[in-house]
Amino acid sequence: MSETLALILAGGRGSRLDILSEKRSKPAVPFAGKFRIIDFALSNCTNSGIFQIGILTQYLPLSLNEHIGVGKPWDLDRRDSFVTLLQPNNSWYNGTADAVRKNLDFVKRYASKYVLIMSGDQIYKMDYSKMIEQHKRTGADLTIAAKIVPMEEASRYGILETDENLRIKRFVEKPKKPASNKASMGIYVFSTDALIEAIESHPDIDDLDFGFHLIPEMIEKKNVFAYEFYDYWQDVGTYDSYLESNLELTGDSALDLYDPKWKIYTKSEDLPPVKVGRHASIQTSLISNGCIINGEVIHSVLSPGVVVGKNTTIRDSVILNDVIIGDNCKIEKTIIDKNTVVGDYSIIGTGKDFTPNKDNPKLLSSGLNVIGKKLILPEGLIIERNVRIFSSAKPKEITVKHITSGDSIGTPKL
Repeated sequence: MSETLALILAGGRGSRLDILSEKRSKPAVPFAGKFRIIDFALSNCTNSGIFQIGILTQYLPLSLNEHIGVGKPWDLDRRDSFVTLLQPNNSWYNGTADAVRKNLDFVKRYASKYVLIMSGDQIYKMDYSKMIEQHKRTGADLTIAAKIVPMEEASRYGILETDENLRIKRFVEKPKKPASNKASMGIYVFSTDALIEAIESHPDIDDLDFGFHLIPEMIEKKNVFAYEFYDYWQDVGTYDSYLESNLELTGDSALDLYDPKWKIYTKSEDLPPVKVGRHASIQTSLISNGCIINGEVIHSVLSPGVVVGKNTTIRDSVILNDVIIGDNCKIEKTIIDKNTVVGDYSIIGTGKDFTPNKDNPKLLSSGLNVIGKKLILPEGLIIERNVRIFSSAKPKEITVKHITSGDSIGTPKL
């Protein structure tokens, strides 16, 4: 039996990715062409020698369950390894620590020395074994992975203050006026006994949370240390960060997907090789297996099975699986979800009007368009900027030939 049990918190809805998470949880959202967001946490575990994993799911788990299965792509189907999908039984998870509390019998049954807890919706590569070794060396009850973030973004995170030995002296969850910019990454190593004790000491708090409840209390009573992390780490929690993080990978990204010593594993589709037509052009892009390119693709990411028609140009965009884009189209700064068909002569992402999305200006204001899955967009459609088209949109709602900046079509799934 391994001395470490990993728990991946993968129940998040990802509300700021509203169209991309209409029918899937945030960890199940495709990323970098052929991967899903959760592939990074799973691959980090197996590359770190951790093969006993529980995945705490909640919101729309079907897509995630189908993707993970018995864990074969991550070598988790062996006799000495496992991946267990843990769903809430009697009530929803009401906080990060509450999710673990509702699965505490699973933790006790496995009886490991340490419990590694992380989010399933972040993009990074980390050797958890180094963090666990520091945890042992310092005699910590809890070790929190920490990273320096821009000061203007620090209020979005749990903020740590440490002494010269990395012992955490103070922790404040999402402070309005941060005292530092050393942020918690939401990655924890607990000594198992300390975790159980901390959770069971709060039976009266329904929405039990690590950042708001357990960590501040453990700093006062236990040995709590920071583990400093300096490499690439990204929470793709908004449309803009999702697009930017994808497009960064087309150049000299700090996240190396091609390192043979630290592979990112996934459930791959059995598709034929990429087919590039006679008049096609591809520049600074990621093109996945099964794609057929007859047009021009510039600074974009195409997931498996995408078809690009003749005389079509795709620029600064992320196109997900099995999207079919017709002939003579122009697509710029757009995310298109799976199995959508774009009719010939369509223009998506055009004009100088950057009116923010009228229904949710905080989500879309940079000129980015987002189009849901399994839609059929009519021939000759013109879409300006900051437009959302939900998967729920009916064909009769997309009969107009021109959609102006800031519009939304369809109803968001609540």
